[in-house]
Amino acid sequence: ANPDLDRPAMSVLLDRDDITFLVDGYLSRLESSNFWQQGVKTAGKPPILAIWPIRNATSQHLDDQMLWLLSSIETALVNTNSVRVVDRSRQEELAREIGIQQGEIFDPSSAQKLGHMLGAQYFFTGKITGNDEKLNKMRRVQYSLFLQVLEIENGLIRFQDQVDRTKAIER
Repeated sequence: ANPDLDRPAMSVLLDRDDITFLVDGYLSRLESSNFWQQGVKTAGKPPILAIWPIRNATSQHLDDQMLWLLSSIETALVNTNSVRVVDRSRQEELAREIGIQQGEIFDPSSAQKLGHMLGAQYFFTGKITGNDEKLNKMRRVQYSLFLQVLEIENGLIRFQDQVDRTKAIER
């Protein structure tokens, strides 16, 4: 067994297990961060968060996986009971009204305008990357989920982290 791999894989494509692993890892780091412990947990009322679409920076076509990723992040945040999360369909509707295309790269001025319309204090944004390596008869992919929490009012990064997952198969 190779200790660098998280688990044996049927394929190196990003799947639901991978997304669950990445989101759970990120959320546990977020919840133990100073930002969460001192900013979120001590807030008079739970702050409102909105999730900007996460960018697919892999070479794979991941539409279904990206929807699952967004839903997983949204569900995990709601279930902390420490924040209120803007429903994504409401966010998409308002974004269209002010001319923001979903999937656009995070733009602070558009985000601030949308954030105010949503009543949100923070945006989650980020990307997922994949590094694909082929060696002899082995193919290995390392996925990285990089997320950050941005304060809408001033664009300051309040928390950011990256969680990695490595998969490999023999070809």
